[in-house]
Amino acid sequence: MTPEDRRAALVDATVPLLVAHGRGLTTKQIADAAGIAEGTIFRVFESKDDLVLAAVEQALDIDPFLGELEAIDSDRDLAAVLLDLVTRMQVRFRSIFTLMSAMGMVGPPRAHQHMEEGRRRGELLTVALIEPHRAELTVSPTELAKLVRLLTFSGSHPHLSDGQTLRPEQIVAVLLHGVLKNKDS
Repeated sequence: MTPEDRRAALVDATVPLLVAHGRGLTTKQIADAAGIAEGTIFRVFESKDDLVLAAVEQALDIDPFLGELEAIDSDRDLAAVLLDLVTRMQVRFRSIFTLMSAMGMVGPPRAHQHMEEGRRRGELLTVALIEPHRAELTVSPTELAKLVRLLTFSGSHPHLSDGQTLRPEQIVAVLLHGVLKNKDS
């Protein structure tokens, strides 16, 4: 195994351990999960902290999520597009919330320039998914994209939602129909 492959395998093994054990994980647990001798870790990482940082950065990497957004078919009705979008956003947000909680993080790590660029790309992809439905909307696709993100974020965060997170269907229903009964009902 090349050093790069070993490094990737160690990072892959560390991410779920961080979720399970937080900062208290041991290099022995990492080595066992990766199927290597404990000392091997230090051939590719200078310290456990360097490995943990690499694992957190991988877990927060937005590129796989952006790939998922690119795979959404916007040629469906708006409700189906939003349901797909919200479902994928919830998976992303929940994985980040779970990791942050396990690590004892009270806020996101300082954003690096590439993280800001990734978020901006995500916003643009979201707007592009909504754009074909512009004629159906009372707000701009940009405004709906913002509302989708805000409601999905807050409705997916266990502390903000008092432990009663919203289902994707609930989020989409509120976005598209509000909370008032239909007058014809």
